[in-house]
Amino acid sequence: MSDTAIKVENLSKKYTIGAKASGSLRETIVHKWNSLSNKTNCNNEEFWALKDISFEVKQGEILGIIGKNGAGKSTLLKVLSRITEPTSGRFVINGRVSSLLEVGTGFHPELTGRENIYLNGTILGMTRKEVKQKFDEIVDFSGVEKFIDTPVKHYSSGMYVRLAFAVAAHLEPEILIIDEVLAVGDAEFQKKCLGKMGDVSKKDGRTVLFVSHNLSSVKQLCNHGLLLFNGLLKCNDLIHNVIKTYQNISIKQDYIALNKKKEIYISEAKLLENIENNSNEFYFDQSIYLSFVVISNIIIDYTFLLLIRIMDSNNNVLFSCETSLIKDKKEYVLKLPSESLVKGEYKVNGLIYKPAVAIYDNVEECCNFIILNNNKQFSHLETFDIGKVYFKQCWL
Repeated sequence: MSDTAIKVENLSKKYTIGAKASGSLRETIVHKWNSLSNKTNCNNEEFWALKDISFEVKQGEILGIIGKNGAGKSTLLKVLSRITEPTSGRFVINGRVSSLLEVGTGFHPELTGRENIYLNGTILGMTRKEVKQKFDEIVDFSGVEKFIDTPVKHYSSGMYVRLAFAVAAHLEPEILIIDEVLAVGDAEFQKKCLGKMGDVSKKDGRTVLFVSHNLSSVKQLCNHGLLLFNGLLKCNDLIHNVIKTYQNISIKQDYIALNKKKEIYISEAKLLENIENNSNEFYFDQSIYLSFVVISNIIIDYTFLLLIRIMDSNNNVLFSCETSLIKDKKEYVLKLPSESLVKGEYKVNGLIYKPAVAIYDNVEECCNFIILNNNKQFSHLETFDIGKVYFKQCWL
């Protein structure tokens, strides 16, 4: 018997930008008629979310999948979960698959938590008796026993995720596929989930595919990993080599938007001052100026916000800054004061949103930089973890 749980060969997935998805029979017929009568939009563009992806996953292995937003991670998981069909290529999965890709996946909102547990078990091919044997363990792990007979449409996103993960992990699928959905849960539950994923792999011999932007969690949990970049498989190696490759290609200086059809978007992002031209390196005692050009195709007011997050090389958010957008103003410059970040690599994420309404643009790693230490005041602390953020203190 083969010890291969998943085998993927030359997998590709193409989308057409601007084409309407055909969900109903009527839409399918209309779309087909328009295509035959040349009424389709000539400006539609092809977009390859995945291109010629090949890899294997052994039984009992925890595979970490990393990459920026839009790299193709979620598309890959949807294909492997049989939610969407690949455009070309093939894959073979040996065993039952349980997927947790987004909040609400696999749950019927009108059914109670109890009913959804039994429904998921039935989908996985388990008998009612088998699900009943696992029921108390699932409810205890999720921590939602007080609401187990309440329709899940009334659950918070955190409760949804806790129950969904508990169901996926305890109903004994041979393969568990987990997307970034765990980011919704609190820190304590995330730690609990990581421990459970480690247990199902080491103790039960089950295979786990884990997508996360939290590189610390990926490094802690996985031995092997994949790095996806613009739909291509950039690296397939031991997890520490995959993370190192990701960090190396993430350090870049300027950003220019490719999609210029959004209502509001960050058109450009760049560093204004550095040690020398074409460098993204700064000394500890240098101020850093970040420039963001925002283009708006709709009327805006002060309720629209530009949020900038400074992150370390493991994608941990160190601090955030935000400002209101101003009508007819395009460039916004953020000054990071000198002597605030210690030696290391840093990422800059930019986001435009309107609170409680919508996120209009989200750009990861738009103008990253490196801090070099030219100050001896930290030399005696090199054997300690002193964190990343430094601020001047006043001792009384």
